[in-house]
Amino acid sequence: MEILQDIQDYIINSFQSNPDIWKIVIIPITSAIIGWVTNIIAIKMTFYPVEFIGFELGIKPVGFKGIRAIGWQGIIPSKAAVMAAKAVDLMVGKLIDVKAQFSRMEPSIVALEMTPRLNAMTKDIIDEAMNENLALFWNNLPQKTKQGIYESAAKEFPRAIEVTMQDIKEHIEELFDVKKMVIEELTHDPKLLNEIFLKVGEKEFKFIERSGIYFGFMFGIAQMILWFFVHQFSWSWVLLPIGGVIIGYITNWLALRLIFEPVHPIKVGFWKFQGLFILRQKEVAKEYSKIVSEEILNPPNIFETIMTGPGSDQLANIVELHVRESVDKSAGFNRSLIQLTSGTKTYESIKSIVTQRVMEILPQHIRHIFDYAENALDIENTIRDKMANLPPDEFVGFLRPVFQEDELKLILVGAALGGLAGWLQVLALNF
Repeated sequence: MEILQDIQDYIINSFQSNPDIWKIVIIPITSAIIGWVTNIIAIKMTFYPVEFIGFELGIKPVGFKGIRAIGWQGIIPSKAAVMAAKAVDLMVGKLIDVKAQFSRMEPSIVALEMTPRLNAMTKDIIDEAMNENLALFWNNLPQKTKQGIYESAAKEFPRAIEVTMQDIKEHIEELFDVKKMVIEELTHDPKLLNEIFLKVGEKEFKFIERSGIYFGFMFGIAQMILWFFVHQFSWSWVLLPIGGVIIGYITNWLALRLIFEPVHPIKVGFWKFQGLFILRQKEVAKEYSKIVSEEILNPPNIFETIMTGPGSDQLANIVELHVRESVDKSAGFNRSLIQLTSGTKTYESIKSIVTQRVMEILPQHIRHIFDYAENALDIENTIRDKMANLPPDEFVGFLRPVFQEDELKLILVGAALGGLAGWLQVLALNF
């Protein structure tokens, strides 16, 4: 009891002898502000700026091996290729099976969706090919015969589309490199990469910000008590900057641990503890699947990649094969007549023109199947359901790489900012 009385007397005497000692009371408040501000800045520095801000060094400075520039770029944008590759490993390895998704598309429905557009241009394509090679023959052909060729082609071209789509389904993994497509999309658009992580981890980032207040205030109380008893010593001023470094470091470290750990639930009495991000698995799966299906794995991007990507030559061969077969069937008896009167070379030239024109219009009109493709591929629901049911240790691997890539850097930034804020506290107390 005597010790407690002595402490009480000391505190009363300190306040009476030093009217400015009230400034010490604000230490927990300023520590809370420090924790909050440093965490906000650390998160912002994780994602922004999207482009590097600073200046390049003309030469490698002596004593700073490997430094090429001075400035800053958000950790995520600066590692866009690495982060995109990690995101794709999860997406393709766990959530999406390209062959299984495309197996849901019915070639007959694809052909049906495109038939009205093909029919509208069939006559023009045939007229162009015939007038370029056999104008006299074609212009003197009875209209009834021409009409028969038009109608035959109108039936055969949709069949060509149908069998082409069947071949695409069977060879989709050769025609469509989903990993390459997604990595290129995210690498070339760091803003989209930021958007994905910011949206699915929005609540976790908010928690990191708020945790700076809670942890900062608790550590600030300890700082206040220590400072109260030693502030009269000449060396006491170092405690606040050191405390700021510790607060900045520990608040970030603790926040990251609470988001992702424990991976599996741990029960302590009536309470169950598990990483905050893991507890939101179903919610995250819903948000993530929506972004990916709308911004990346949407029909326009998928079919553009199929038609212009590494497998485009193989696709062209498939289309050409089936279109030329359709031309033969459409020509019917006239095929032999053309070959007999004008030669095989002329007939082949006609087929080449028709094939070329069909291949030219195909990319322009493929958009008419996008609505059907979106429903058939069902990317959003597939990703959502699979992601929602991932084991916790696999699910946590989605957002964790955002921090793992430069976790130490993120924590040290918080520590450095905390140390700076500690210096400001010293100045305020001495003001």
